[in-house]
Amino acid sequence: MKYNRYPRRDPIKNYFPLPNEIFCLGLCSGELSVYSYLLCCENRKTFQCWPSYKTIGNALQMSRNTVRKYVAQLEEKRFITTEYTQVFKKNGKKYNGNLKYTVRPIAEPMEYFYQQQLETAAREQAKAKAKRRLEEYDRKRSCKVS
Repeated sequence: MKYNRYPRRDPIKNYFPLPNEIFCLGLCSGELSVYSYLLCCENRKTFQCWPSYKTIGNALQMSRNTVRKYVAQLEEKRFITTEYTQVFKKNGKKYNGNLKYTVRPIAEPMEYFYQQQLETAAREQAKAKAKRRLEEYDRKRSCKVS
């Protein structure tokens, strides 16, 4: 059996699947909205789409700057990747195009989220250990002074 990194998606365009795991990964409502919109727009074979910030903002009733912020957060959390595109006009001039979004398989952001949780737990444990050592040191020092 061949391993497929991406879950199978029905090519019918009237709906799109939203992974259940998405609700356990700490996304705010804006990030969830933008991610859902990108899933709705994506090509189900290439997992890519090209909506502009303005298009996403109009669909979700957000400003372009808010959409930009949520896209950056989704990219940081590894839900999507973005690439710059270029457009050539008839006169031969080159212009910046929309971002090309690639929706990543849900396993990647899940792994990243769990890794972040483990690192946070390790930092908290190190802080607690340092606090206990400091309290023990202060206790020994106060006994010697008395």
